[in-house]
Amino acid sequence: MTCLNRPTSLFHSSDHSLLVPPSAIISGFSQILHQSSVRSSAIRSIPQMSSAVPAPTVSTVTISYPELKDPTADISDQIERGFGPNGLGILSISEVPGYTLLRRNLLHLAPRLASLPEEVKQEIEDPHSRYNIGWSHGKEKLESGKLDMLKGSFYANPIHDVPTNELSLVKRYPSYCGPNIWPRAALPELEHAFKALGKLILEVGLLLAYHCDRYVSNGFKMHEDGSLQQVLLRSRCHKGRLLYYFPAHQCTSTDDRESMSSWCGWHTDHGSLTGLTCGMFTRDAMELPCPDSAAGLYVKTRSGQIVKVIYGEDEIAYQIGETTEILSRGQLCATPHCVQAPKGEAASGVERSTFALFMQPDWDEKLIFPELINIHEFITPNGSISFGDYTEKVLDKYYDLNA
Repeated sequence: MTCLNRPTSLFHSSDHSLLVPPSAIISGFSQILHQSSVRSSAIRSIPQMSSAVPAPTVSTVTISYPELKDPTADISDQIERGFGPNGLGILSISEVPGYTLLRRNLLHLAPRLASLPEEVKQEIEDPHSRYNIGWSHGKEKLESGKLDMLKGSFYANPIHDVPTNELSLVKRYPSYCGPNIWPRAALPELEHAFKALGKLILEVGLLLAYHCDRYVSNGFKMHEDGSLQQVLLRSRCHKGRLLYYFPAHQCTSTDDRESMSSWCGWHTDHGSLTGLTCGMFTRDAMELPCPDSAAGLYVKTRSGQIVKVIYGEDEIAYQIGETTEILSRGQLCATPHCVQAPKGEAASGVERSTFALFMQPDWDEKLIFPELINIHEFITPNGSISFGDYTEKVLDKYYDLNA
């Protein structure tokens, strides 16, 4: 993946508001979301990589929440080490009030959701959105072209149950504009737990975006309304994904079980910023430590090295997506990553639950792509495309249109 290292155009919009300090986000978050009224997971997969040689383990750069919420704090060094051209494309936030409980409340529901009767799960599927709303299992294609049978997902917008009432938009951008589908009868507690954690991760992500904009603005003068924070504040597209990884022994392919990307294939997020919880491992509904030290999140660095990345279970990790790489002119860089399942006798019956919040531009936000840089697969002739149209092209690659 080539890091952008030359000027490119930014996002364009008619909104000309300036950067909002963190204190304003905390005090007026609900009003901002009301006024502003996908899955965005994989875009570019990389070739299958062998896990024969153990990868080094690296801890994320960590920023404390008290530092993050201080609009005068200079955390540009941490931003650069985590998100800069020589970083891992990921950092974590510690000491977030209320996060630990909200994480546990939601992640404990993932196995229960996955174990619901098939007829119940079918009622909360949405084929029109290509299974990017509600329940999804065995619909997404992996890097090998096979269907992903090892994880189930539940998608919803944690901020807007109905992002828009315009039927033409629902038809054009079904994965973003369609209404949420909740299993209110079968698992009523899911909706509250999902929304509570999603809103908190978004709130903290907006604080992080503020400091990312300060870091980027040191390198060039930013477009007034093109800051990462402003793009995310006015978006109605944020998408939460509750993931449940079935025990790896249920996989029928030896190649898949032995792969470094056995639980989640290599990919780079195509949105703006992804908030991620630390995975929770369970067996028979009992929480336990990961039984295999090699299992977990792997990142391919800008230099091509593969490393295992770790962060605390009480920390929220944030990964840069490719639209932010465009927005920042390559000062903030996205990296490919995957998840390896635990192996060995001790891993028998072990399942993993986690949650990701894909923070991304609104569907009508215009992306102005750079020229002559081999980072994006879908470039329109004039170099411009809306984020919604861009995402539909991504989904065309990862989902069978006839499924």
